[in-house]
Amino acid sequence: MKLRKGIAVTTTEYGGVLLDEKDGSYWQLNDTSVIVVETLAAGRAPEAAVERIVAEFDVERSEAESDVAELTRQLVEAKILRP
Repeated sequence: MKLRKGIAVTTTEYGGVLLDEKDGSYWQLNDTSVIVVETLAAGRAPEAAVERIVAEFDVERSEAESDVAELTRQLVEAKILRP
C-alpha cells in the first residue's frame, strides 16, 4: 500500500495528522493510527503494524488486528491509501 500523492503526514505530541494537500481535508490520528499509517506508507504489510502496536502498547493481538484492518479499510475507502 502507498499513500496517495498529495497526502502529508505530520506527527505531533498527541499523535499525528494526515493532510490532503489537494482539498485541505485532514484526519487527526492517535499514536496507534500513526504507527499504522507510517508502516503502510513505507510499503510494509498491515501485520507489521499489528506487531509494532502489540509490542509498544498493552493491547491484545486480536484487538490490534481488528483496529488495523478497520483503519486500513477507512483509509482506502477515503482514497488516502492505494492498495
